[in-house]
Formats: sequence, C-alpha cells, structure tokens
Amino acid sequence: MTEVAFYAPMKAPTHPVPSGDRTMGRAVLKALAHGGLRATLVSTLQTRDKAGDAGVQARLFASAEAEASRLIAEGRTAGWRAWITYHSYYKAPDLLGPKVSAALHIPYLQIEGTRARKRLDGPWAAFADAAEQASDAAAAIFHLTARDAEALRAYAPPRQRILHLRPFLDRTELPPLGPRMGPMLSVGMLRYGDKFASYQLIADTLRLLQTPVWQIVIAGDGPALAAVASMMQDFGDRVHLRGSLSAPQMAAAYQDASLLFWPGVNEAFGMSYLEAQAAGLPVVAQDRPGVRDVLAPGTYPAPEDGPTALSTAIDALLAEPTARLAKGEAARAHVAQSHLLPTASASLCGTIAELIA
Repeated sequence: MTEVAFYAPMKAPTHPVPSGDRTMGRAVLKALAHGGLRATLVSTLQTRDKAGDAGVQARLFASAEAEASRLIAEGRTAGWRAWITYHSYYKAPDLLGPKVSAALHIPYLQIEGTRARKRLDGPWAAFADAAEQASDAAAAIFHLTARDAEALRAYAPPRQRILHLRPFLDRTELPPLGPRMGPMLSVGMLRYGDKFASYQLIADTLRLLQTPVWQIVIAGDGPALAAVASMMQDFGDRVHLRGSLSAPQMAAAYQDASLLFWPGVNEAFGMSYLEAQAAGLPVVAQDRPGVRDVLAPGTYPAPEDGPTALSTAIDALLAEPTARLAKGEAARAHVAQSHLLPTASASLCGTIAELIA
C-alpha cells in the first residue's frame, strides 16, 4: 500500500474539540484510505496564531524547524511517497510540508490551501508569507469553494494544478431517512464572532415568524452559551438548547427535524449543511460565498435582505409540509451526487497517483 504523510496545521483530526475543520480533516483521511493510500498523521504541531502575535509566531517557527528535522528522518524510514496538508492559511500556515517534501523529493499537495496576499503587511505578515511560500511549493492545490479558487489561480506558479474538491461527508451512502416532522434545527458552535452573529440573526428571524406554532432545537456548545441562552429567553420553551450532541444524537436530531436553519455568516462552507441535506432536510441559509458551494440548487435570501427574508422562507416551508419534504429530497439527491466520500476519493487519489507515477 502506498504510504503518504498527512498534516493539518490548523487542527489535527485527533484534536479533542469538535469543529468543521476537524470533521473535514477526518473525512480527508478516510477518502485517502478509500482510494488505497495509507495516510499517516505525521505531526500534531498546531501552528495557529489567532491574535497576530509576533512572539507566538517566532516560537512556532522554531518548533517547526525541530519538527521538520524529525519528520525528514521518519519519512525516509517510512518511505512516504507524497505529503498532503489540509488547510494551510495565513493564521495557521504549513511550516513543515514544503521543507520535508523537498528533502525527501516527494510531491507536496494542499487541500483547502488559501492565499491572502493582503495579509503580507500587518501582524500576520511572517505567517502570511510562509503560507504563500507553502502554496507556491505545492504541485497541486485542491480548493473547496469557488471563492478560494480565484486567488489560487491568480497567483499560481507555472505547472501548478488547481483542482476542485467538493466538500464531502465521510460516508459512502446516505443516512436513513427519519420522519422529518419535528422542530427546526440549528447546528453551530456557541462562540463569539461570526457564529454569534449567526445566532443573533436567528433570534431576529424567530421574532418575525408568522407561523403560529414552531419550535427550534439548537445543537452546539461553547463560551457564548450564556449569551445565546439570554438572547433566546423571550421565546420560552419554543427554543431548546441541547448542547454538544454525540454522533448518534446528532443523527437522530437530523432525522427528526423539519428543516435546518443556519444563516452562515462568513462560513467557509459548513459541514452541517451537508449533514442536514443528506438526511433529507431543506436548508434556510443566506446566499453567501462558501455556503452556496454546498447547498442544493435553489433560491436563498441575500445577506442584505436580513431576517425578514429568512422568516419568509421559513414560514413558506413550515406552511407546506409536502413541498418542504420534496425540497429535502432534492437536497438529499444533491449530496448523493456530489458530496459523498467515493467522489472525493476518486478526485484526490487519482491526482496523487499521477504525481507519484
């Protein structure tokens, strides 16, 4: 079996805190295995600097130097044929893959590598430069969204492959269908920033609903729990904060829900959209870059239309159960066609095979 190295500088697939980034990293590992590659997580060095701290970056550069030396020796022994990095960007650049790959004379690939040249000035300048150098070193970069593809193609060095890998679920088949007649469902970590902005938009939307009877389950946990709970207290027992759910509990929540409601403020793309659609749920979300890359074809409210457009969309779905279920079936078919593991595995492993031939 072909041995390849795998690394995720933002968050390792073994990280204890759940997130979309961890979920996607695990999915990539499964896709590689599905295609006959033995992918080994070779380092858990997390290079993320979320604050733009020069001291933190200097320490991480030093740690990466020592780690790269160790990995070069390990790679020679293990016989790695390629190095694959998931999610290198200016706040968490890949400081290992280019150096190790060059020393071992093996192809270097990125999945969801991004470019942000406007960050070459400012507090992340050193890290942004490292991310650019890593992108330049890649023989191939797989982009997950159309937005990422624009910068990758604009600054790609000669002969670099820029390829589309659709975000995908780490499953070969769709999950079983449930009744899908229960409360609405929102899925997202309860943290400040963009996630909190989505929860604020949810609260504003719920106040405008004309449907006389509705309920919503919120699945997620995090430091903004108390603030979100306070935001939702006016709705009484119509809002159910369920906290962080296990995989079986999450699957049951999707099977029971009537629809997924998540506005998607500045989401990269959002794994919950794929999970919900696979379970046969229609999605109420805003038409945003990244989000639109995973949603089934249809009409979604523009961000500038605010909570009024979102409430109108929800009211329409809840008023017509037959149409709502039909829209969910179309979303399920969309995931089956484009966003399951076999399709992703063929894209990834086919390119790797060509590069190591």
